[in-house]
Amino acid sequence: MTISRRDAFGFAFAGGAAVLASAEADAAPARQGVKSVRDWGRGFDNQRVADLGDGRFLNPLIAGDHPDPAILKDGADYYMTFSSFDSYPGLTIWHSRDLVNWQPRTAALTKNIGSVWAVSLARHGDRYFLYIPTKSDPNSIWVIWADHIDGPWSDPIDLKMPNHIDPCHAVGEDGSRWLFLSGGDRIRLADDGLSTIGKAEHVYDPWHYPPEWDVESFSPEGPKIARHGGYFYLITAVGGTAGPPTGHMVIAARSRSIHGPWEQCPANPLVRTRSEDEQWWSRGHASLVEGPDGSWWAVYHGYENGFWTLGRQALLDPVEWTPDGWFRMKGGDLSRPIAKPKGGAALPHGQALSDDFHTLALGRKWNFFKPRADEQARARIADGALVLGASGTAPHDSAPLLLIAGDPAYEIECDIELTPGCTAGLVLFYDEKLYCGLGFDRQHFVTHQYGMERGRPANPHGRRLKMRIANKRHIVAIHTSGDDGRTWQRFDRGMEVSGYHHNVRGGFLMLRPGLYAAGEGEAHFRAFRYRAL
Repeated sequence: MTISRRDAFGFAFAGGAAVLASAEADAAPARQGVKSVRDWGRGFDNQRVADLGDGRFLNPLIAGDHPDPAILKDGADYYMTFSSFDSYPGLTIWHSRDLVNWQPRTAALTKNIGSVWAVSLARHGDRYFLYIPTKSDPNSIWVIWADHIDGPWSDPIDLKMPNHIDPCHAVGEDGSRWLFLSGGDRIRLADDGLSTIGKAEHVYDPWHYPPEWDVESFSPEGPKIARHGGYFYLITAVGGTAGPPTGHMVIAARSRSIHGPWEQCPANPLVRTRSEDEQWWSRGHASLVEGPDGSWWAVYHGYENGFWTLGRQALLDPVEWTPDGWFRMKGGDLSRPIAKPKGGAALPHGQALSDDFHTLALGRKWNFFKPRADEQARARIADGALVLGASGTAPHDSAPLLLIAGDPAYEIECDIELTPGCTAGLVLFYDEKLYCGLGFDRQHFVTHQYGMERGRPANPHGRRLKMRIANKRHIVAIHTSGDDGRTWQRFDRGMEVSGYHHNVRGGFLMLRPGLYAAGEGEAHFRAFRYRAL
């Protein structure tokens, strides 16, 4: 079967063999003889995974909303975390040994300090550090630390930096510690890394793209420092994170010293989506990392063509060092399978999103949206059910529990039982002003659409029912069952959700499946099932 390159599931590769082609070759989308790969590897709940099982992988590296990757090589182990915004517990630490297969371990941040943007994950001596910018009132940069990657992590320490985002921890050739910041600035860190010294200083003017390019904004951000072959390399994102698919990009500069001066890479930009026909849009915010076999790689993020709703997904691109001491990306537009780095034991990738609620996987799997300080007290496990205390009046003010789902088509299903006064249900949730789904109380359904509560038809099932929501490439269908799933009735309201994303609403989030309980009393959720379609 041949499918168009514009199809969101079409991935071309030449002759069935692994391809590490040049960027020039990858730029030709319709070459004669190019075949198509329709599917990824499959993991828990039939979720797509990058590893194809034959020595190759196919992006995304980690599907679903995993933006602004912060990666750390720690001996034979790799750790990575991502912007978690208003989801708490947040900053889930992922672990890998081969750079391709990743498992979530623990959430490092439990106290709500605001919307968490692009962080820096570092190890200095025997201690791990996370430098965390937040959009709050006021904005700031915080630091937490731990003696083990799984914690316990310290309480956040406010570095009181209201005018900067996207910190990157770096150590100079003289042992000095720094945070490099958005806009080409930096600030000195104390030797213990827990406070700053002096004021931020401007040290670098990023390369600027031609004025006729379609971008969102200049927005130099996401600086990352790598040291290789006698140089410090400063990798920066410019062009804006979203907006036009051709906006976001990766540029680089280098210096013999952490103190500069910085020389622009003559090949800038090193990564950029050049056409809306490409599989991955708005590619940028890159870090360099050495693979287990000594090869080099870049991890960054991008939007999947046609699926802004999945947020910015983590991508992996092979890197080649050139004779002049610079580097280039070899993965082209990342639409083809790529040979994996050799070495490193592969872990089972990802986790099951289905949940029998024998334990409460807060942070590793489930996150509250904009929780209050005592939000976790609402949730407990009892007799194989998640018991969720009611809060607020509807999904928008009830701090729903949400998952990150990375499949373009999936369904969720759950058995839900209410106590008097409670309204509960399943949602597809972008933020408090944009969501959809279905809730019910003992007498009525409540339809959630466009971030509003709409029709309230009669509920024939009473206090307990099974509910199923299918999201098939943005077409949403809802079914209910009052006889434990033996028969199902389609709910009389279909939806289309392709516009539930950042370029419509802002916020840099994704459309996440989840559950909520509002009003009074509590809801009991049992046998939650996720299945990629």
